[in-house]
Amino acid sequence: MTYPLVLDLAAGKIPVAVTCRVLGFSKQAFYAWKKNPVSQRDRDDALLINAALDVHRDDPASGYRFIADELPARGIIAGENRVARLCSQQRIWSAFAKKRGLTRKAGPPVHDDLITRQLTASEPDRTWLTDITEHPTAEGKPCLCAFKDVYSNRIAGYSMDSRMTARLAVSALANAIALRSPAGTVVVHPDRGSQFRSAAFVRTLTDHGLTGSMGRAGACGDNAAMESLLALLPKNVLDRQRWSAREQLRLAIITWIERTCHRRRRQRGPGRLTPIEYETINQAAHAA
Repeated sequence: MTYPLVLDLAAGKIPVAVTCRVLGFSKQAFYAWKKNPVSQRDRDDALLINAALDVHRDDPASGYRFIADELPARGIIAGENRVARLCSQQRIWSAFAKKRGLTRKAGPPVHDDLITRQLTASEPDRTWLTDITEHPTAEGKPCLCAFKDVYSNRIAGYSMDSRMTARLAVSALANAIALRSPAGTVVVHPDRGSQFRSAAFVRTLTDHGLTGSMGRAGACGDNAAMESLLALLPKNVLDRQRWSAREQLRLAIITWIERTCHRRRRQRGPGRLTPIEYETINQAAHAA
């Protein structure tokens, strides 16, 4: 975890050799990490953790032994000790086990950070940000996954489901692809949620020629533009009343996105225009 610090200090004109000597490791180790910051072992661990979370979500009473027995059916072969170690790191405990903490560590990234907080774009469908939110109703907690185009701040696509799973993220991504039909390189930048690190989500990116990007753990600024948009949702929709039915809340969210967010809410980024106005004015294809 100290290797990224070397990069930050190097940007401030502090020599790499000096930083490595002070922190107590060799330059060779740093440059080896820089060449391959995410090892194949880390990627395999990320896929195993995602599968373990899916198994545990289906049956919260399952501990690491049950998870290890279920993994081969999902195409993952791993020893019980390895499963126990990763479940312990991620605090994946059986519902009947003793509670050992309330927080869960972020899993390893499956992509490099390609946007480095550059939350702007000169063309549409070049950078998409995404995140997931949920809100309780009398019938449960509907979950919303949305993708935002940083060019115009328009919601490129979204999907809702009763559970916060990888299928929700894949469905929202498929919706964005169907609506926007992006051409060229599109960088998709989520946080390190298990839904976005899942094999299904990564495979969907690859199948459609999209480029994945992923920020640092606990660094809200890496995805601040998307989080700020979803922060408006509770203020404008979710917290304004008590919701008795999921369908009622679903329609309210869709109305807010399509009418208020896209066509009424003027934003400073796109020159105090609405996302629809900004795209129509600046893109001849959209105007046509």
